[in-house]
Amino acid sequence: MAVTPDIAGISAPEDLRRALTDAQYLADDALATAAYLGLALGKPLLLEGAPGVGKTEAAKALGGVLGRNVIRLQCFEGIDAAAALYEWNYPAQMLAIRQANADHVNLYAEDYLLERPLLQALRDPTGSLLLIDEIDRSDHEFEAFLLEFLSDFTISIPETGTVRAARPPVVVLTSNRTRDLHEALRRRCVYHWIDYPDATLEADIVMARASSVARATAEAVVGSVGLLRAEPLAKPPGVAETVEWAEAATLLNAQGARWPEAFKRSIGVALKDHDDMTYMAERLSAILPGEAA
Repeated sequence: MAVTPDIAGISAPEDLRRALTDAQYLADDALATAAYLGLALGKPLLLEGAPGVGKTEAAKALGGVLGRNVIRLQCFEGIDAAAALYEWNYPAQMLAIRQANADHVNLYAEDYLLERPLLQALRDPTGSLLLIDEIDRSDHEFEAFLLEFLSDFTISIPETGTVRAARPPVVVLTSNRTRDLHEALRRRCVYHWIDYPDATLEADIVMARASSVARATAEAVVGSVGLLRAEPLAKPPGVAETVEWAEAATLLNAQGARWPEAFKRSIGVALKDHDDMTYMAERLSAILPGEAA
């Protein structure tokens, strides 16, 4: 199959992986392959995994690699078409009616249309990357609506007509798997599960994101974070917290705090839940890094 123009210059998963690395997102072979296939086949990419493994960051990095504007639709419980597509600016319409003869006011002019992410993605003339974040937080009705949208990338606005994508967006969906998604939506996508990175890759991520951190410090923090994730925590630290903890501990050490005291004092950037902090209070010494360069 010929590679689409949207990924010109990226002719294989290895090319995409290198491009993502240049964008400071360190993807493994499996993720790079799934993303490449989604692009080459013109299918949405569905990324599932625990919170904090880098699903949203992967979509943003992919948008950067493709040179596309990232438009994000953050899903939530009760989200409906109005929040995802468009709304009419009713206060502005009412004001226009009061200020002019109602017979001469076009209440459905462009000035009164409030674009939401799905409509923004369709009307972007240069093409965009549409990030549908945490689709599992929406309900089944919205999921069915979204499936229809993804099938033809059109929106019908009763008052003005049908809007078709000038350039179909690249679509990435993320899910924390708080509920099962409909099988029809899964079949529509290229699927990939993102797990926490292995220790070597996570240390590489810390070094790429935090230039002031020594390699020994990065490895020590990654080891401790791995132990924290094995505990029954409400909010286990994600990759971003690993990077932040390494940076925070390095900062405190530079200001005079000794190891492992620097790690202990900065634990609040790794654990961000009161119950988790309480649970780990007496266990923290056993998992804190020791002397780190």
